[in-house]
Parts: sequence; structure tokens; C-alpha cells
Amino acid sequence: MSMEWIRKRYGVPAKRSGRVEYTGGKTPEFGTILAAREGRLRIRLDVMEYTHPLPFHPTYELRYLDADTIKRCPK
Repeated sequence: MSMEWIRKRYGVPAKRSGRVEYTGGKTPEFGTILAAREGRLRIRLDVMEYTHPLPFHPTYELRYLDADTIKRCPK
């Protein structure tokens, strides 16, 4: 399923290279959307030492960051 399908199905502003904040762990982590596959977003968290993205459900514990928020968050 494509990024477009995810946007329509879940009503989220997901896009490649979009920034997100994952809030499901002990501390919030910032990440970058790299792709979509099988209804999940493939996201590389900034704290990850390796380059493989992890699958995330588009609505579970993700906050999509807009341009103003991105300026304030670390990369």
C-alpha cells in the first residue's frame, strides 16, 4: 500500500522525508519517514545507529511535525 493510500485511509499528512515524533517509548524520539509498505510507515529514528527503517502504524503514537515544529526539533 502506498503513501497516498495511507494518507487517505488514516487521514494523516505522511510523506517521504516527513518528520515525525514517536511518543510510544520512555522518551519521545524524532524520526524521518522513508517509505510505506504493507500499510505501515518505514521510519528511521534519529537515535538509531543503523540505517534500516522500522515499521510504524500511521496513527499509533506518532506526531507529524510541521515546518514550524521542525525548526525547533533536533535532527
